Amino acid sequence: MKNIIIERVIHDSGNRIALRFPYDQELNCIVKELTDAQWSSDMKYWHISDGPDVISLLLKAFSGKAKVDYSSVKINLAEKIRIKKEEEGNRRIVKNSNKAGKDLSPLSKSGEVDIEKYRRWMEANRYPDSTIQTYTSMMAKFLRFISPKEASDCTSDDLIRIINEYILPNSLSYSFQNQMISSVKKFYGNIYKTVIDPGKLDRPRSRHRLPNVLSKEDVKKILTSLANEKHRVMLSLIYACGLRRSELLELIPSDIERGRMLLRIRQSKGFKDRIVPLSEKTIGMLNIYIEHYKPIRYLFEGQWPGEMYSTSSLEKVLKNACKRAGLSKEVSLHWLRHSYATHLLESGTDITFIQELLGHKSSRTTEIYLHITTKSLQKIRSPFDDL
Repeated sequence: MKNIIIERVIHDSGNRIALRFPYDQELNCIVKELTDAQWSSDMKYWHISDGPDVISLLLKAFSGKAKVDYSSVKINLAEKIRIKKEEEGNRRIVKNSNKAGKDLSPLSKSGEVDIEKYRRWMEANRYPDSTIQTYTSMMAKFLRFISPKEASDCTSDDLIRIINEYILPNSLSYSFQNQMISSVKKFYGNIYKTVIDPGKLDRPRSRHRLPNVLSKEDVKKILTSLANEKHRVMLSLIYACGLRRSELLELIPSDIERGRMLLRIRQSKGFKDRIVPLSEKTIGMLNIYIEHYKPIRYLFEGQWPGEMYSTSSLEKVLKNACKRAGLSKEVSLHWLRHSYATHLLESGTDITFIQELLGHKSSRTTEIYLHITTKSLQKIRSPFDDL
């Protein structure tokens, strides 16, 4: 397995964590996804912000891809406990990853060129970094699977083969299969247009799962359990405006339009801007927060001024809040967005307005909340009660 050496360094921007490893395209892509990752052309290493859980974050980011050597970094007891838990989880992930990755040939030189073309095309079309990473890694797996054939020699039968001979035997998930098909379709629809007709590539049957929703009482328990003002405001805003996690973290102070009582969400999923209403209560909460914290760049900043708050830290905030609130459910941040939509529907808001507020492209996506609202269900009388 590849090896990454990390150490604490003093850089122009303060205390940093340096990541040293030989050039590797896959590892570079992972590093670029890390918050505040920067390349030092003088020192020839990547560096990121230091923090109390930075080693755990790196272990999670490179799990199954590389071994993180942190032997030169001094760590306290709390960090040692977090690292031990992360490493235990990573060993399970690596075991599963090795199972799924067996018998795949290395990517050929021609394949590397094709993947780079794919990456450049997606970057030119302004796809999110996370989408680029997912699609290029899936396409790389596909090209490794079909080796020694190259991309220009493929047919739609090769996609069927990877499903029947690789995805299904290794018990890989429905979402993995769907992402593989999406990646291959986009690749052949834009890079090798004359090789495979993307229209012939079928997706697996879609799974219909109802969204998880919290009661208003449980939401209140979660929010009131938070003593830290920033944490409370962050989770409150997700629920108050039905935000996605990335939408919250990318907000800047000027997105709050106090005069019109609106919150502007810029270039969200599908590269769409939208606005959502803000109540006087929410604006008052945000004004007090801004006065106390004085954010510089992002509305919610991390350990260092101007640094975006990390996704993993926000997830931990919710997890800890649920424990303090006495909730045994494995609640995710998206549950708050689902709860916002469902509670609006139950209060009589028209579903077309909810579609606009959530930024859904299709009304069919929003209509799933009709299946879980209790407003009508509670009026239904079971025939059992008449016995």
